[in-house]
Amino acid sequence: METASATPAPPVIEMSGVVVGSAPDLDRAVLEGVNWTVRAGEYWVLAGMHASGKNDLISLLSGLTPPLEGVYRLFGRQMSLYGDELAAERLRLGTVFEHGQLLQQLTIKENVALPLRYHRNVPWQEIEQRVGAMLESTELLPYADAMPGRLPRHWQKRAGLARALMLEPEVLLVDKPLAGLDPRQAAWWLNFLGQWFAGRGSPRDRRVTLVVTAEDLRPWRHAPCHFALLKEKQFLVLGHRPNFDEQQDSLVGELLAPERPG
Repeated sequence: METASATPAPPVIEMSGVVVGSAPDLDRAVLEGVNWTVRAGEYWVLAGMHASGKNDLISLLSGLTPPLEGVYRLFGRQMSLYGDELAAERLRLGTVFEHGQLLQQLTIKENVALPLRYHRNVPWQEIEQRVGAMLESTELLPYADAMPGRLPRHWQKRAGLARALMLEPEVLLVDKPLAGLDPRQAAWWLNFLGQWFAGRGSPRDRRVTLVVTAEDLRPWRHAPCHFALLKEKQFLVLGHRPNFDEQQDSLVGELLAPERPG
């Protein structure tokens, strides 16, 4: 007797023929012909060298820049620049920018509280409790009242992560989470993201779909992820848990190399 195959998870991100423009100069294409589907519950690592289009792709996915060509759908809705009519879909997605992108005139605690203050009708006492729990989870509690400019970059990035998670997004985009971190800090990020991906991070134990960018594949090599390369304006899908030793693309070897000229 045949058993019914499992129903595939619905797409949360769909791109068809998308051309991604450079954030500083939207008339200049950095990625062309992107055809890509991310399903709920997947973990993607998008790897490429410096200036390969990683930041620009994150900007497009976040709704900060529009596609130059093609169609981008988020949760089934065709997306362009941010608009009130698309707010419901946008709030299901969280973004952690490479440098945190914190508001420098607000404390760490105030930055983390922003999503709840502006997008949820939540009493201040509950906001305080939820922000406190997130700061504790991200080990930021000792820096709650500090101004961002007084903290090292890796703590600012962690505060950006805490802020992005306050609305418990279904999809989390993280731009180069391990860039510039020492091994201990990098291990913390890998473990923390893995916990949320597995559904053990959020208060409701809900899995989050993850999309991260990287310039070094070594930390992700044995992770249960889907991988894609950004190379020469191309978006090349490698698949789920590929055997990197059998990959023919020379870029894979460069991204796995222990040392690269700076």
